[in-house]
Amino acid sequence: MQTTPEQTTTGASRELLTFTLGHEEYGIDILKVQEIRGFDAVTTIANAPEFIKGVINLRGVIVPIVDMRIKFKLGSVTYNETTVVIILNIAKRVVGMVVDGVSDVIALKPEQIKAAPEFGASLDTRYLQGLGTVDERMLILLDIEKLMTSRDMELAERAAA
Repeated sequence: MQTTPEQTTTGASRELLTFTLGHEEYGIDILKVQEIRGFDAVTTIANAPEFIKGVINLRGVIVPIVDMRIKFKLGSVTYNETTVVIILNIAKRVVGMVVDGVSDVIALKPEQIKAAPEFGASLDTRYLQGLGTVDERMLILLDIEKLMTSRDMELAERAAA
């Protein structure tokens, strides 16, 4: 079982923004979140990967928008009044990610976070920081910076260029 640096270096709780994708609840570091917006029309980019919905102009900054349901292969994508875009500030870049809805901000103590289980080659766990438990809820904790700066996501940077 492996622990993340956050679990070993501090005894303080971590603040996470929780959101839903399909039937699962996820958590990301609140410090990476710039803002939360309703889902609006995007400008599509020709030849972009399917998970890149397009780009938006956010106060003069061109922001690539990634649909996490498509990225994680979670089935059909339906946009409704609860669909939101979480605007992230990662590695000096601004990126938006479409999610089904935002739940709340929670603080998890180190003892509430468990290492991600090893699934072998059948499941990619590179972007998981672990699993968090809050009462009866289980949260999938994403390393959003690692995910958004990964090789396949560099395409998002090219699409916005």
